[in-house]
Amino acid sequence: MFSSLRRQINLKDLFPTRWSFLIFISYMGLFINQGLLVTGSKTATNSYNYNTIVVVLLTECVKLISAVTIYRQTHTFSQMRREITDNQTVIILYFIPSALYCLYNNLAFINLSSYDPTTYFLLLQFRVVVTGVIFQFLFNKRLTRLQWLSLILLTSGCIIKQFEHSSISSSSTTISTRNMTTATTTIQSNQQTITTPPSIINVHLIWILVQVFCSCFAGVYNEYLLKSDRTNQVDTMLQNAFMYVDSILCNFVLLMYFDRQQPTLSVVHKIFDTISIILSGKQFLILLIIINNAAVGIVTSLFLKSMTSILKTFASALELLFTSILAWMLFGIPVSIYTFIAIFIVSNAVYLYSINPVVNLPSTPTMNVPANQPININNGDVNSKNSNPANEQERRLIV
Repeated sequence: MFSSLRRQINLKDLFPTRWSFLIFISYMGLFINQGLLVTGSKTATNSYNYNTIVVVLLTECVKLISAVTIYRQTHTFSQMRREITDNQTVIILYFIPSALYCLYNNLAFINLSSYDPTTYFLLLQFRVVVTGVIFQFLFNKRLTRLQWLSLILLTSGCIIKQFEHSSISSSSTTISTRNMTTATTTIQSNQQTITTPPSIINVHLIWILVQVFCSCFAGVYNEYLLKSDRTNQVDTMLQNAFMYVDSILCNFVLLMYFDRQQPTLSVVHKIFDTISIILSGKQFLILLIIINNAAVGIVTSLFLKSMTSILKTFASALELLFTSILAWMLFGIPVSIYTFIAIFIVSNAVYLYSINPVVNLPSTPTMNVPANQPININNGDVNSKNSNPANEQERRLIV
């Protein structure tokens, strides 16, 4: 095992294209900004004075405009209309990741109101084991022992950080009463302390776990769609547009029936109220959050197109070091011994993975045939392909 640890990191597997490293760095930087910007927009009571669902909705609109604009740089309007007509099924398939991403993006605001950015990103790393299991199931790729060891180590670091957060939350329930006086008794003690034992499982952790599930399944399923034979011929930006349209519809439903911030207002009033806050300049961070999150969506799709969701997870793990430093500098959030140990364990897990990454490049066509040339396939070839278990296994989920 130690000999495998000494192996040189295979950068070609980690970053298969020349743009992969740039996308990797951009992905980390944008996600670090996301946590810091949302934290900076909170009030003193850890709430928001703007409608977070509307912010997510506006973010999806910016993503849609950006994706269509990039797509139109290389395609005509007639080509776009033809591709949309020919791939209506793909639009329906993208409803699944769109709904999950919709829930994920809205839970990000809820969870960042309960956790500091460093703790938030640490706990999100619970997704690594879940992602590994889903990755094996969808792509039929067995993770090695070294890869599983790195996933388990990373999860252990998350548990350590959550234990610290639970201990702090427990101590915050201490009730202090000074110079309590009643009609019959005077309590001479200056402080009465009532402490509840720490509990790792709480409602905040449950919301984190829900967000983890959304991230894992949506990320791997989105990667599956981007790299499957059914969508391989569809431009990446057009696939993004499909998902953003579906996500806008999901956010509309969420805004209509599940909004607790402004339950008495109509959807139109909620949207215009948030836009007026942005235009007035009172909450400039809201505009930065929308732009940053829109860029996250575009970069994430490019990330998944050339690399794997497992590497995406570890890119998020590398954000921990930078997030903890910036959170300390900007918000005065201390870096405790628990945080230091957790980041140390996670960093080692990243190293273990980097020496043996999962490789899952996009599928490439085996032959190039002009569009006007007919393809003749005899029955024997068809039967042999249908009887090939490998081909059947690759397509078993495209139903």
